[in-house]
Amino acid sequence: MSVDFYILGLIQNLRCGFLDFLMPKITMLGNAGLIWIAAALMLCIFKKHRKTGIMILCGLLIGLIICNLILKPLIARPRPCWLDTSVQLLIDVPQDYSFPSGHTLAAFTSAFILMYRKSKLSFIALPLAVLIAFSRLYLYVHFPSDVLGGIITAALISAAVIYFERKNSADSRGK
Repeated sequence: MSVDFYILGLIQNLRCGFLDFLMPKITMLGNAGLIWIAAALMLCIFKKHRKTGIMILCGLLIGLIICNLILKPLIARPRPCWLDTSVQLLIDVPQDYSFPSGHTLAAFTSAFILMYRKSKLSFIALPLAVLIAFSRLYLYVHFPSDVLGGIITAALISAAVIYFERKNSADSRGK
């Protein structure tokens, strides 16, 4: 955990008025995965993009179950802001545990699926996912290893969703 605090300390050295203004807004985009849910629902409206929207929604649901209902309570890792209260927070103190980062998991799950589906939205989603993940560090509510855990978990969930989509598509063609 000392490496985590070292990296967070380096990030805290970047604090400035502009980022103090911007980062809470960036992180808010990821609250409860709402931006990703909204994007997926919008994709579902159009037949051409419906499969992509459904895949994202499935990934987000799996992520919610794995991250918030299983991993966070099981690992019960305290957040950096709980352990070091000397850093002034720019957002409300989160009440759930730290590992893995749910904001990061939702953002990267959506971005990875959009990339797999070769959606033009992936050119927006991936940079936004990176910004949301960084915002969690800047705001001192996650450790770098929480964010890394969120990205790895997102990759695994995305791979599972893609696997089942491919399997389902192959089964449909075989009928």
